[in-house]
Amino acid sequence: MKLTLLGTGSPIPSPDRAGSANLIEAGPHRLLVDCGRGVVMRLAAAGALPGMLSHVFLTHLHSDHVTDFNDLITTRWAMSPVDNPLTVTGPPGTQRFTDRTLAMLEDDIGYRIAHHDDLNWQPGVNVDEVHDGVAWERDGVRVVAAPTDHRPVDPTVGYRFEHEGSSIVLAGDTIPCEGLDRLLANADVYVQTVIRPDLVAMVPSARFQDIHDYHSSCEQAGATASKAGVGTLVLTHQVPTPMPGTEQEWIDQVRAGGFTGEVVFAHDLTVVEV
Repeated sequence: MKLTLLGTGSPIPSPDRAGSANLIEAGPHRLLVDCGRGVVMRLAAAGALPGMLSHVFLTHLHSDHVTDFNDLITTRWAMSPVDNPLTVTGPPGTQRFTDRTLAMLEDDIGYRIAHHDDLNWQPGVNVDEVHDGVAWERDGVRVVAAPTDHRPVDPTVGYRFEHEGSSIVLAGDTIPCEGLDRLLANADVYVQTVIRPDLVAMVPSARFQDIHDYHSSCEQAGATASKAGVGTLVLTHQVPTPMPGTEQEWIDQVRAGGFTGEVVFAHDLTVVEV
């Protein structure tokens, strides 16, 4: 399997980091996890386009993880020579979110159908909702979901991707929890969104301080990875946006959690293969 960190940013805008999105290539499939700002541009940079995706998985419906879902739908639809419905799996609430997104796109859909004689179908989006258990399985690729803890955002899920004996876990936004532990058991790769509590504490904003209780710190991610027997821990969605040259500080905090395996400090388009 090949993992490409398409977007490693957070809700804080960055000129160098797109929003949360990850591409997994396994067997004949390209699987997208989350679709934050800039996802279609980052897919193009990774050599993929929305029409080439086999499936989309959403970890949760926070805006920074789904803000470009509409662009994904529109671009896939407008660029496909034949009807090519998008298939999506996400936590309960995903169907409602999809219906609202399509309603928001109604004007644009009408313009394009009126202009192009060969575009005579509506954009199709088929949704499955999942909270715990097998989420998707095709051609030897298996995806398992489990509940995570990002309250008050609820429900949220993480995913474990398995193919030919290898495994990659995309945790999404979460603090340590039982569902995450189940997904991570002896995983080859664990991708976790992380914060630096020491840096967050320096920002004089009550709203910014609120992120402490529903994101994993680097140390917590390290402890979670160590307990599960993970091979490689990937740090993404780093908050605050890291200053260049400070990567080792983040890794040192992971080590303080007891993790001795490989640590990857992700930037946009970082690739990890297993």
